[in-house]
Amino acid sequence: MNSAASPPDPARAMVSRGFLGLLALAAIVGIVAALVAWGFLELVFHLQGWVYTDIPRDLGYDSSPIWWSLPMLALAGLIVAIAITRLPGTGGHIPANGLAPAPTQPIELPGVILAGIASIGLGVVLGPEAPLIALGGGLGLLAAGRLPSDAPPEVSQVLAASGTFAAVAFLFGSPLIAAVILIEAGGLGGERLPLVLVPGLIASGIGSLVWVGMGSWTGLDTGEISISPVHLPAFARPDLADIGWTILLAAAVAILVFPIFRLAREVLRFATSRPFLVIPAAGLAVSGLAIAFSQAADKNISYALFSGEFSLDSLVENPGAWSLSALVLLVAFKGLAYSISLGSFRGGPVFPALFLGAAAGMIAAKLPGFDLTPAVAVGIGAAVTSVLRLPLSGAVLAVVLTISAGPGAGPLILIGVIVAYLVTLALNPPAAAAEPALR
Repeated sequence: MNSAASPPDPARAMVSRGFLGLLALAAIVGIVAALVAWGFLELVFHLQGWVYTDIPRDLGYDSSPIWWSLPMLALAGLIVAIAITRLPGTGGHIPANGLAPAPTQPIELPGVILAGIASIGLGVVLGPEAPLIALGGGLGLLAAGRLPSDAPPEVSQVLAASGTFAAVAFLFGSPLIAAVILIEAGGLGGERLPLVLVPGLIASGIGSLVWVGMGSWTGLDTGEISISPVHLPAFARPDLADIGWTILLAAAVAILVFPIFRLAREVLRFATSRPFLVIPAAGLAVSGLAIAFSQAADKNISYALFSGEFSLDSLVENPGAWSLSALVLLVAFKGLAYSISLGSFRGGPVFPALFLGAAAGMIAAKLPGFDLTPAVAVGIGAAVTSVLRLPLSGAVLAVVLTISAGPGAGPLILIGVIVAYLVTLALNPPAAAAEPALR
């Protein structure tokens, strides 16, 4: 009698004919999700170029004037406010709450797409990963809704996860990164994990295959729309000085992230109550901070705007072009712009964290006995860990993005990730971090 009430054996379910059919459907969802992710990223990339390069030139400017981002980001704020208040789904996940892989209902996708394109495409300091997670999951649920009504409820979860895996794998060009982030963020585990993981890995592999294929089959440069490993000097092995500086840098990054998210949640309270006033004003504030950085540091305004993945390589490849004061200004002004963006706009928190972590690492590389490569690698891992509270994701991202410099920084990345995670938990324990869900 008890055996009749027990849940089905996951291992037995995975060799059934129905599960094999589900794998085929997950593969189809993965293809569609990867292609949609490609379209979204291409649109955002070309929108940035059109708004900040083509339009100013058409108006007679040699380049966009220093004030150009002011009306653009105010417009972004107005569009996001419309998406939040007038369309289902409040524009998608709130980035001040971290990264949530919960599936988005298909009816909410127009609002998510509109808010994401307006935020990221017009220069807000947020990344594309959250809208892509929503797109992938929503497409998976849309496919599940076309199945017979007597389909098991787990099918919707599997297809939503498959779409999400594929979209994120396309963004990073790596099925491994997608799997690690989504499994850790979603808290997947237990004996039923393979039921989601196996279709998800298939879809993730397809997402990466589409990423490769879009470059080799069509001649398009997928490097323009997805993040790639940064180029750093080779680093053979750490010494005691590297370990000591790693601990201090990781703790400092975690301490820096704490006020960024504290301010973001305060901005969120105001933006929730008066979106049409606060969000455009937040856009003006982000633009003002970028302008102030450009004038104070004598650097291009783009370093303080946007999510940062496209300028990450140029930042770390030219450390001699950045003085200590310029790097400090970059972290301060972009960090404030990031905080305001987190609390008001829609997008993902990961890519600006990568950039700010790398910039913090470049500051630390000015210290005696701390090379650029381990400093940047540790800064990236510590920043992602502190922002997401996901140590494995932070470690994997840092290792993959700095792998071209060799394995020498790997042990330091792990030390830095652990330190950053513990400091983050000490500053903001899980019980205290739980905020009332606004979405």
